[in-house]
Amino acid sequence: MQPSVLPDNTLVATGLNRRQFLGAALGSACVLTLGGLAHPAQAAAPIVLPPLPYADDALAPVISAQTLGFHYGKHHKGYVDTLNRLIANTELEGQPLEKIILAVAGKADKAALFNNAAQIWNHSFYWNSLRPKGGGEPPAALKQRIEVSFGSVDALRKELVNASLTQFGSGWAWLVADGDKLRVVKTANAELPLTAGLKPLLTIDVWEHAYYLDYQNRRADYANALVDKLLNWEFALQNLG
Repeated sequence: MQPSVLPDNTLVATGLNRRQFLGAALGSACVLTLGGLAHPAQAAAPIVLPPLPYADDALAPVISAQTLGFHYGKHHKGYVDTLNRLIANTELEGQPLEKIILAVAGKADKAALFNNAAQIWNHSFYWNSLRPKGGGEPPAALKQRIEVSFGSVDALRKELVNASLTQFGSGWAWLVADGDKLRVVKTANAELPLTAGLKPLLTIDVWEHAYYLDYQNRRADYANALVDKLLNWEFALQNLG
């Protein structure tokens, strides 16, 4: 079965071919060496919570130390703790995170495993998608690719914000590479572009716990501030390869 994309660019996982997943995961290998993340070949049990790539207050005032503390120390850590409990004494114990995601993606009876494993990966990627004093102009090589795919950097910014606002409920907005073309897609809940054979470059977390302490229901303010002031374009360029 093949993954599909709804007309509004929402990715829907409908099954995963091993070659597709590994191709996407290996294409994002540089992602998994940043911010304390482990390369698949070096991963070891148990699954560990990678350190943040900056201090708790480094993203303020866009994201407060309080929000970052709860988001990382409670939510992200909670996914790690839950996954380790779920895989204990199973064939998945000791496997790299990506292999766990691959093994359970698209299986209704493995939804808890997938949700927790994917959310660990998504959050680790999200922290690296942001940096203090981010935003601004992308590096020249990335800017050129953006202009080819979107027309301008400003057009991409608007698409990222729009995807963040139009993702109904919890989920993620992503800048991805789809072959030679860059695209903006969104995923619901724990879904991630890897399961659709896409290479993630950046992401914005639009679960309410990512912004509610700072912005309440003003998701638009959060998304715009994130895009303008925190996006880590250098990370996107590294992932693009």
